[in-house]
Amino acid sequence: MTSAEQKSLPIRPAAASEPHDADKPRPGEVAVALPDTFDAGLYYIGRIRTPWTRRADCPRNARQSEAVCTLELDPRFAPALAGVEASARLLVLYWMDRARRDLVVQAPRHADGLRGTFSLRSPVRPNPIAASVVTLLGIEGTRVRVVGLDCIDGTPLIDLKPHYPTIDGVGDTAREVTAGEPESGSGTARSDT
Repeated sequence: MTSAEQKSLPIRPAAASEPHDADKPRPGEVAVALPDTFDAGLYYIGRIRTPWTRRADCPRNARQSEAVCTLELDPRFAPALAGVEASARLLVLYWMDRARRDLVVQAPRHADGLRGTFSLRSPVRPNPIAASVVTLLGIEGTRVRVVGLDCIDGTPLIDLKPHYPTIDGVGDTAREVTAGEPESGSGTARSDT
């Protein structure tokens, strides 16, 4: 697909009479046709084990849960865990594989009005990548126990990295919080869209 074709993707507003379930846009939301091909590939390095089996059961924000979760890495990536135990916190990147990918305008439940997808922390986005800063509890083989996740059991794990507050922290984040958004500076705030 050429860049001119991508710029002219058809956009359709959602009809006001459509139901508000996870598969249908809410009134005012806008969905686009997705490109026919992908630009890149990635490898799932494992799966995330959590106590939540339905999206509705997941915490709205990773900081709202003290549940112990487990990152189960594919055994081939075991050597990549060397040295990870030296970090108190990790940045976990994961793929919200059950999320819609075509909405560019959303009607979040936590705020009034419509918002552009890139102004939300919703899992509904063209590339449903989520990020959470978690507390590392321990490592046993290829199992990494953490606190601070908000995803469905079995969610694909993309990557993990050490979290360094001195590098990853950016100025005064309190003033960057917008009305209606959660005030947690890290974790994934879900808008349940």
